[in-house]
Amino acid sequence: MSQPGATPIDRQLLCNGDATALATWSSTPFFLLQAGLRSGLLAGGLALDPVRLRWRRRCWNGLQLLRSGKAGGFQYSRSFARALMGQVDLGEAPLALLSHFPLLPPQPWPPSWRVDFYIDATTRQVFEAYGKGARLAPGFQRQVLERERQAYQQAGAIVCMSRWAADSVISDYGIEAARVHVVPGGANLDGAALVGLPEQMPAPPNASEPLRLGFLGKEWQRKGGPFLLQLAEALAARGQPAVVRAVGPAAATLPPHPLLQPVGFLDKANHTARFVAELRSWHFGTLFSSSEAFGISNRECLRLGVPVLSHAVGGIASTLPDGGCGQLFAPHPEATTVADWILSRLTPYPAYLAWRAGLALRWREFTWEATVEQLQAILEPSGTQG
Repeated sequence: MSQPGATPIDRQLLCNGDATALATWSSTPFFLLQAGLRSGLLAGGLALDPVRLRWRRRCWNGLQLLRSGKAGGFQYSRSFARALMGQVDLGEAPLALLSHFPLLPPQPWPPSWRVDFYIDATTRQVFEAYGKGARLAPGFQRQVLERERQAYQQAGAIVCMSRWAADSVISDYGIEAARVHVVPGGANLDGAALVGLPEQMPAPPNASEPLRLGFLGKEWQRKGGPFLLQLAEALAARGQPAVVRAVGPAAATLPPHPLLQPVGFLDKANHTARFVAELRSWHFGTLFSSSEAFGISNRECLRLGVPVLSHAVGGIASTLPDGGCGQLFAPHPEATTVADWILSRLTPYPAYLAWRAGLALRWREFTWEATVEQLQAILEPSGTQG
C-alpha cells in the first residue's frame, strides 16, 4: 500500500478486454477510466484482446471436453489469464492494478505489485445466479473458485458494486469484512455531451399519450421484459393506458404485443441527444431481471432524473440509494402490486413532476466522478496518488 511520502505508483485499470475501448463490457471500464484519469486515481488502462486467443480457446476447450466431458470455461482458466496478461509487458517493477475481473491478474503476482479489485459479481455468483457453471466440470469450478479466493487474499481492497457481491466475497470466500467495500458504479454517459440538452418532462399519461415504462438492455427475457407487458396490461385494466418502450433489442427478437413499442438500438455515444430524449420521455425506467449483478441502466435513468422501478434480485438494490430514486419491490412482485403503486405515485401529477425535478438535482450522485471519489477514499486513504 502507498504510505505517506512514498513514491507514487501509476495505477492501471485492468479488465477482461481493452479497458480503453468504449465497446468493452457495456463501456463500464471506459467511463471509469475517463473519470479516473481526470481525478488522478488512474494513470491508464491496459488494452488486452481476448479475441487473439481464439485458437488457444478452441484447443483448450477440446482438451477440457476429453478430460471432463464438458467443454467451455477457457476464460476462467489459468492458461487464459496468463496468455491474456502476456499481451502486455509489465515486468516485476512496482505497479498498481485496479482489476474488474476476479481472475486477473493470475495469482500469485509479483510482491512489488499492488492489486485491488472492483467487481460487479464474484465468479461463484456468475456460476450460480447466471447459470454459467452448468457447462463446466465440477472439479474445474472448484479450482477456479479456489484461485479466486487466493487472489482476494493476496489483494489489497476488494471493492464491489453491490452489497450482494460484497456478501459473497465475505461469506463464500472467507475474506475479512474490513477489506471488502461497496461502491456503486456510475452512469455510462458522457457528461459533456449532456450539457445543454433539454430537461423535458413527460406529459400526463392519457389515452393518446400512454404512460411510458422504459426497458433498457439487450436481454429482453432476463431483464424482465415479459413482466413489463403484464404490468402494462394490469395498468390498462385499471383504466391507465400504458406502453413498454424497449431500447436495445432488435424488433424481430421481441414478441408481438399491442402494448410493446420497440425502439431498437440507440447509440448513446454518437446520438446522445436522441438517447437522452427517449429516456426522459419515460415515466419510469424499469429493471425486473431474473438475475442481475448490478444494473447500470438504473444509474443511467437516475442520472437523467428518471425514477426507476425494480425488484431486489442480485445487486439491483445497490443501484437505488433511497426511496427518492423510485421503488424497490420484493423479489418477483405481482404485476398488480406494481401497477397499484404506480397509480398512487402519479396522483396528483404535479407532485410526480416535483418528485422528478428533485431527483434531477441529484444527478452528480450517479456519475463515475462520484464513484471515483469513493474509490480514492478506499485506495488512497493517506491522500497519496498511487
